[in-house]
Amino acid sequence: MAVIRWEPARELQSLQNEVNRLFSTVFDSPTAPNGAGAQARRWIPPMDLVETDSHFVLHADLPGVSEDDVKIEVEANVLEISGERRSEHTEKRDGYYRVERASGAFSRSLTLPEGIDAGAIEARFDRGVLEVRIPKPAERRPRRVEINVAGSPPVIDGGGSDAPAAEPESASAPAATATA
Repeated sequence: MAVIRWEPARELQSLQNEVNRLFSTVFDSPTAPNGAGAQARRWIPPMDLVETDSHFVLHADLPGVSEDDVKIEVEANVLEISGERRSEHTEKRDGYYRVERASGAFSRSLTLPEGIDAGAIEARFDRGVLEVRIPKPAERRPRRVEINVAGSPPVIDGGGSDAPAAEPESASAPAATATA
């Protein structure tokens, strides 16, 4: 039997997400403009986020939306994709409208990690699929500063390893070179 650590914060977050989803389906559904009491469906495009070795890659399905109707902005480490899908097909019969596909304005936000270069983000739109490539920030390695003993120079190691720094070579010793 596997032992799974209980994380109360995660449970509360899950509960909050479910309650928010429930209330958003009830209160965020506007009624149809003709006052017929039918509810217009709110459209939220689905997104996938994949992590590769060098990038975060976001794919968003935006069928029926042109690239001119999509806006991508980055502000304070938040990537926001917004736009609008316009309703194209309505069929009028006996005083009511039949709308089968959801349309309207949408906005999706994604919090990015610290250190992302917003100028290096690339976006591509192909056949209704938006691909946004977000380069990962450079790894931040810990910097170790050695405490010097009176009379010896301080050693600063930016490699993050715990191994002591190499002793400086004397001027008479031959220099070793390495090729990669």
